[in-house]
Amino acid sequence: MISETEVVVIGSGALGSSVAFHLAKAQKLAVALVDMHELASQTSPRAAGLTSQVRRSELMTRLAKLAVKKIESFAEDTGEPFTFFQPGALKIARLANHEAQLKAEVERGRRTGVELDFISLDEARRKMPFLDTKGVRAITFSPTDLYLEPAQIPVGYSRAAGKLGAAMLPHTRVTGIKVTNGAVAGVSTDKGEIRCRFVVDAAGAWTRLVASLASARVPMVPTRHQLVITQAIDGVSSDQPITRIIDANVYVRPDNGGLMLGGYEKTPIQYDMAHVAPSFDIKDMPLDLGVLRGLAQSVRDQLPVFARLGQDLPLREHRGGLPTMTADGEHVVGSVPNVRGLFVAGGCCVGGLSIAPAIGEVLAEWILSGRPPMDLSALAPGRASADLRPEERLREACRDQYSHHYWERHETAAEATSG
Repeated sequence: MISETEVVVIGSGALGSSVAFHLAKAQKLAVALVDMHELASQTSPRAAGLTSQVRRSELMTRLAKLAVKKIESFAEDTGEPFTFFQPGALKIARLANHEAQLKAEVERGRRTGVELDFISLDEARRKMPFLDTKGVRAITFSPTDLYLEPAQIPVGYSRAAGKLGAAMLPHTRVTGIKVTNGAVAGVSTDKGEIRCRFVVDAAGAWTRLVASLASARVPMVPTRHQLVITQAIDGVSSDQPITRIIDANVYVRPDNGGLMLGGYEKTPIQYDMAHVAPSFDIKDMPLDLGVLRGLAQSVRDQLPVFARLGQDLPLREHRGGLPTMTADGEHVVGSVPNVRGLFVAGGCCVGGLSIAPAIGEVLAEWILSGRPPMDLSALAPGRASADLRPEERLREACRDQYSHHYWERHETAAEATSG
């Protein structure tokens, strides 16, 4: 156990491990990576491992584009083994307003240098032979989107950070953040005190609780997300693209000869980590296959292979995690108001794993230089659009963002309430 460092990163998922690696790589500040569980063991390795470069805003699109470049060079940058597949991604509109959304995304891609365009239904079927285009209005294809086994990112970054000298502190629970004269002075853990100048709260489902140790409010709601992977299916190959259907909020990709299916249900289960047992581990979180069967039925015309999910179509894996949702559907990245030296990397909105390489680099640069390398105000902790009160209003808005995850334009519950 160490007693002093310069930066304590709390949480060793994709975001926290990325920040720790990029700080350690700079060799300017001493870093400790702290986690109350085993390193890289909670939500990140249970993610789908998909990239989506054209996001809701140009800022997030640029970050997602940078993240793909960093994933492509991950092995070279970290010295850790890394495998990814880059067959591109299809995005499917079944509704008129979603066809208009795809047009806007194509334009955003052009402005930000991300290759994205419409393709014919015939071409989409050639790329993804399990796709039936019945009821489909339009499809776009992004050739540089990729997928990967998700554990590689947090495991690779944490190992690489350790080799570069970062202190690795698994099974260490942070119990307090010391603030003196408005600035971070250290953290308390169940194994002792650590003096430091900076703290990065990247605690995943526990981010909000950790921030509260410094009397900071970082509103986000941990929300259960699930996916399944089938046993091997004849005709599946790794070069088939990620496939998303906007209105159903469903995604599919190949996985070791089988197919992965996941999605965003209408009434997701939300967690309050202040009321879970201290021993809670995400691997023990209850799952519900019925949710995924319902999502499969919602796309049975386009993906008939999933019509008998879990019955005639046997499963290899059913897993879930607790990503954090925000009221405006954007990440939370940056410095916390009124607490100098406290930073947050969270509010992943089920998109944090694949963008973590970029966010880790950007946040590390901010800590090292004292200023952000780009305008990140839209992601700032405490921004008005994400700080809803009372609590049920926040939960309703986060639930709405989750259940419309692929929808770019819709009236959120928060907007409906305030209107």
